Amino acid sequence: MSDNDFDLEAWLRRIGYQGPRSPTLETLRGIILAQATTIPFENLDVLLGRPPKLDLESLQQKMIVDGRGGYCFELNSLLRAGLLALGFEVTGLIARVVRSLNADAGAPAGHMILRVDLPEGEFLADTGFGNLTPTAPLAMRPDIEQATPHETMRLRPMGEELLLEAKTGADWEHFYRLSPHPRLDMDYEVANWFTATHPKSPFVANLVAARAAPDGVRHSFFNGRLSVRRSSAPAERRMLDNDAEYASVLSGTFGLSLPGADVQAMLDILDRKGMRGATGPFFA
Repeated sequence: MSDNDFDLEAWLRRIGYQGPRSPTLETLRGIILAQATTIPFENLDVLLGRPPKLDLESLQQKMIVDGRGGYCFELNSLLRAGLLALGFEVTGLIARVVRSLNADAGAPAGHMILRVDLPEGEFLADTGFGNLTPTAPLAMRPDIEQATPHETMRLRPMGEELLLEAKTGADWEHFYRLSPHPRLDMDYEVANWFTATHPKSPFVANLVAARAAPDGVRHSFFNGRLSVRRSSAPAERRMLDNDAEYASVLSGTFGLSLPGADVQAMLDILDRKGMRGATGPFFA
């Protein structure tokens, strides 16, 4: 992935970032919050049978020019390109998602994350974990509670891996275990193909979208259920009443303007699979 092919100015405009550009912790905080609150997490192409492309040209066309979102491989690949263009030292890592599973479950390594090296230490950067995406860089030091603009988070050691947890209400909820070993882009290509095509992947049969708001609110969408969650209150949920609301919510709440044919095709897929209105423990 070449920095020369990346349009830094277009990316910064897309995420609405106008702060400092030197590769510091302050800049990293601003960049992560800006991308997490503007470019939504979404799996619409996967549901439509279009495995996402991870080359830099495709990523920029989809998420910058066309105003779409993406899932972890797309969002964090775009973030990596932007951070590298700003002069950050970035290493690609991978994690095993264990949300709704035991923390030590043998889950596949299928979630792309980043490590950013700064004078203050190593930091986890991840703008691609859906409705609980960390909205701030997290120091990769175990057993330290770290505030973000949304939830308080921490990392706990599990063997050679680190387990990411967030405080939701009075409880700690675990999400994924990250490996410290650097990954090649080919590792992401393989994991992306598995996630986008395997019958057991949650993304091939469910309609998912999520975006954090700068004020600490999170919006998420799962098969027609719209959820709004604030840090100090239970989530508010409602089911959409009709087909027209799907396009309205995807556009208005998540900033996704889609061709009417794509919206109808997604609804047809959900109906055919019997998933319209279905819930899932991993995207509550």
